[in-house]
Amino acid sequence: MSSERGQATLAVEARCALGEGATWCERTGRFYWTDIEGARLYRFDPGTGEHTSWPMPERLATFALCADPQYLLLGLATHLAFFDPATREMQRIVDVEPGLATRLNDGRCDRQGRFVFGTKYEGADGAVAGGFYRLGHDLSLERLPLPTPAISNSIGFSPDGATMYFCDSPSREILACDYGTDGAVGHIRLFARLTDGDGVPDGSTVDAEGGLWNAQWGAGRVVRYGPDGVETERVRVPVSQPSCVALGGPDLSTLYVTSARVELDAASLAAQPEAGSVFAVPTMRRGLPEPLFQGRWR
Repeated sequence: MSSERGQATLAVEARCALGEGATWCERTGRFYWTDIEGARLYRFDPGTGEHTSWPMPERLATFALCADPQYLLLGLATHLAFFDPATREMQRIVDVEPGLATRLNDGRCDRQGRFVFGTKYEGADGAVAGGFYRLGHDLSLERLPLPTPAISNSIGFSPDGATMYFCDSPSREILACDYGTDGAVGHIRLFARLTDGDGVPDGSTVDAEGGLWNAQWGAGRVVRYGPDGVETERVRVPVSQPSCVALGGPDLSTLYVTSARVELDAASLAAQPEAGSVFAVPTMRRGLPEPLFQGRWR
């Protein structure tokens, strides 16, 4: 049975336009996230309270920690790049969907250290034209044989790496598929369907027990589903648009939640002035260390 697990409280007052990409770095004990529309990468050290941010040359949709601690892998709106936070040097890797009215959106590394991500269609005609992709260790890019999304989200991997989770947010369904160590995908199936309220599935993370935590945009909540897709618990968030989640802290049991201000009118912003900030709540679950991208610049 599902149970209420309290309410997340303010951790970082950021007021991002579109906070996303919640990522805990176990090596440094720091929390990273992005403001997509603000084109800025953020880092917060809960031990010292230090805030750091970097402006980006275009919207930063997603990113990954790298095995080489000097770099981050950035998923910018139009391309992938390595980024050195110390020098702010960018090394462009590859363009993604050139010529299409899309931008990168959600992404996570698989358990083998390859970066899996999806795109979002931004055209005005309501078409569906995005895709899911994987950047390999050799920096080659391949499109995965998964359904074409309008807004890719909820990318994550089971603890053993044998299951991939993903969604097309407007469908309000989170899907799962078999995922081989060689990267082969197959047997796509329904994992969970949102049936109540007005929320849609956004970013997710997977805990050490195989539970998937999903930020539900528009519903002001994070929901945990067991490996069988059955809801086990909920966490309330004091803003309506939670966007992505990560389990962090010294024992990986603190749930961090990013949020957004976009699409909120003046009355909604007045009612939830902390929208766009980062929230946190202790949980009874433990997360997994974030997989590191194993590729290196040539």
